[in-house]
Amino acid sequence: MTEALVATFKDVRAITNVEDDLISTGIPSEKIKIDRDHRKIRVLVPDATRAEVLEILNRHNPAEVH
Repeated sequence: MTEALVATFKDVRAITNVEDDLISTGIPSEKIKIDRDHRKIRVLVPDATRAEVLEILNRHNPAEVH
């Protein structure tokens, strides 16, 4: 099953770093949606990689993850 993880960050620069980390671990760029105006990143992930993606998001100190 595929799930969307959404993280909100205080700093737009963190979003760029998260995107780079996600792509470098093999997450396809088409699965990553960025809303710079609201400082959010949305990642569509299968259950198998959910924990890894969640760890990457948390590594960059998000204000919120859901």
